[in-house]
Amino acid sequence: MGILTYGMHISLDGYIEDQTGSIAFGVPDEEMHKASNVQARDTAAFLFGRRLYKVMEDFWTSPERADGERVEAEFAEIYRATPRIVFSDSLESVPDGCRLVRSSDARDEVVRLKAETDGILSIGGPRLAASVADLVDQVDPYLLPTVLGGGTPFYPSGHRWDLSLAEARVFRASGWTYLRYMVER
Repeated sequence: MGILTYGMHISLDGYIEDQTGSIAFGVPDEEMHKASNVQARDTAAFLFGRRLYKVMEDFWTSPERADGERVEAEFAEIYRATPRIVFSDSLESVPDGCRLVRSSDARDEVVRLKAETDGILSIGGPRLAASVADLVDQVDPYLLPTVLGGGTPFYPSGHRWDLSLAEARVFRASGWTYLRYMVER
């Protein structure tokens, strides 16, 4: 059975993007990026909402990533090799390596994926995560030492998760902190 994880880079006050919609505050250093590469390598599939999918796809499938810094080129290779499932009602098609599912079918699809997948299903995007919040097994935020004061929240409004800490790692050079919580049921 698959494990549904929800994780993103977030500000200390809980936002994934600032009030202008920018995620530029969350550029990882090499140490943090290496940890993300290990995590991505262990992922059976990425599940994205339309907006995060576009950001990830535009950035990580561009030719510059394959020729960039070694740690980034490695992530780009892992990303392109990992199945990507995009939940959207507005997209008409997605490229090879991706599969399109209507947002209205997200819950049924995630239930099916969890039952049929042996491994980690990594969900990204706060709106998609909110639509299946009760199916999330693990919450994996990367906390940045930045307070944005507003923006798009990471945590779904109106949904409660009782969590138990399974792992914590501080990246001393950048001040980033990785936390892995198991959702208590």
